[in-house]
Amino acid sequence: MSADNAKSRLLQELRIERAPDQEDGGWHGWRLAALVVLLCLLAAALSAYLLLRSPRFEVEAATAAAPSSGGGGAAVLQATGYVTARREATVSAQITGALTAVLIEEGEHVSAGQVLARLDDAAQRASLAQAQAQLLASRALLVQYQAQLAQARRDNQRNEDLIERKLVSQQALETSQTQVATLAAQVESQQKQTELAQAALRGAQVQLDYTVVRSPFSGVIVAKAAQAGEIVSPISAGGGFTRTGVGTIVDMDSLEIEVDVNEAYIHRVQPAQKAQAVLDAYPDWTIPAHVIAIIPTADRSKATVKVRIAIEQKDPRILPDMGVRVSFLEAAEAGARAGSAAAAAPHGVLVPASAIVERGGQSVVFAIDGTRARARPVSPGQSYGDLRLVEGIMAGASVVRAPPQPMNDGAEIAVGK
Repeated sequence: MSADNAKSRLLQELRIERAPDQEDGGWHGWRLAALVVLLCLLAAALSAYLLLRSPRFEVEAATAAAPSSGGGGAAVLQATGYVTARREATVSAQITGALTAVLIEEGEHVSAGQVLARLDDAAQRASLAQAQAQLLASRALLVQYQAQLAQARRDNQRNEDLIERKLVSQQALETSQTQVATLAAQVESQQKQTELAQAALRGAQVQLDYTVVRSPFSGVIVAKAAQAGEIVSPISAGGGFTRTGVGTIVDMDSLEIEVDVNEAYIHRVQPAQKAQAVLDAYPDWTIPAHVIAIIPTADRSKATVKVRIAIEQKDPRILPDMGVRVSFLEAAEAGARAGSAAAAAPHGVLVPASAIVERGGQSVVFAIDGTRARARPVSPGQSYGDLRLVEGIMAGASVVRAPPQPMNDGAEIAVGK
């Protein structure tokens, strides 16, 4: 073998085959691609898991409302509260018994004295019949004693005539006198017994009347609490099987507003002061109102004072427990002296100051979007008591009243009252 041939063979043995390398490189490429896909799937699964594991926040909603224009004077203070009824009663029977009929439904208008329900009255009617029989027996016995007394008086009168002629003895006269006194006492006693029987009859009639539940005043039924066949009692009997009320009545003419005013601003509120109310349910409807009274006590836990507001415009849309915002107005002449008696409404909407929080270095409120809270950047402005003017959201939008610190954009929420 020549030197050139040996050299060629050696070079042939040392040459690197490319095909196997290319096949091996392809295999590694596929493995790398599969690894990337697997990592993407794991990241998606982790994101879904974290989303499912995200906390659900129980929150309270508030409505963003347009500020008042101050039609009779500039607004010096704004506060939130609720519509309340001064006359509201849960009607119940005055005795314990089984309901045989419940004659009311929610939303029904009732008048004073109207029958709302009836109880089983068999026992009461039996007691009434017994009392009537006792009264009749007592009266009959009284008539008997009165007749005996009349006869005894006639006998005594004859004895008195005969004693003067010495025709009867003194003992006979004394006996007749004793008989008259005895029967007179019996008549008087029986008269008392008759009066007692009459009182028992009246008591039995009252017990029978208690089986009929009547409306104490005119109003609207807002709750029906019992059904025919259930036991109703004026007091709780325990066990959960006895109803303590038949229904709840509200006098819609007695509706007013109660608001909590921060004690730092209560000096701006005066009795009979003009005000304007806006219901959360109707943010574009302004209701004329005025201050009835300032309750002379403060709530130390909230640092607020309760103020009662009269509603000057009655309307079927106003319902108990509705949320409402009240603007307290200054007097028109005072506003004229200040040069702003009819100042235009400021730009923006009013939200509770607690609804504004810091996220990522900017002020936001969380708008309620179904079961999610969406962060909305806002520009806070002037404060009105516990409300604050902001720009960045529309009037009528529902926002979270007090967002908790962990809440972020897209957080799951459950809206309470």
